[in-house]
Amino acid sequence: MTTESERELRNFCQLLSQAARLVQRHQDDVLAPLGLTRAAVIALEGLAPGALNQEQLATAVHAKSQTMGKILARLQLAGLVSRSRHPRDRRQLIIGLTGAGREALEAAQQAEAHALPPELDVTAWKTLQKELTRFVASLQTREMNERSA
Repeated sequence: MTTESERELRNFCQLLSQAARLVQRHQDDVLAPLGLTRAAVIALEGLAPGALNQEQLATAVHAKSQTMGKILARLQLAGLVSRSRHPRDRRQLIIGLTGAGREALEAAQQAEAHALPPELDVTAWKTLQKELTRFVASLQTREMNERSA
């Protein structure tokens, strides 16, 4: 038998999943004129602080390396990232943003910021962000503990 709190948690997770899908769809619509997807922007954002190899980038943005490889291949074809051999380990490729990649990232961030609804209550959103950050951290800790067990 399901308790009321378990039912509420399940309903919350369903609502969170629905919100994530709607946000993703909205962001993809906003980014489409720039020739980008949200997944591509996440990869660009992961590379903004500096060059990484594919595994490091995938870990940094919480993605699978294989998925990241496909995204990076499209970004390289578009001239937004470059891949070069690591100077000390020729087996590894180092991925970095090109000038065009930095410009595309800036344009994407501006497009996303201007696409937010104007009626946002900043205080409420900060509270939601804080709570979602705690929720995500809890899930990540749980996932890491399960992997190491």
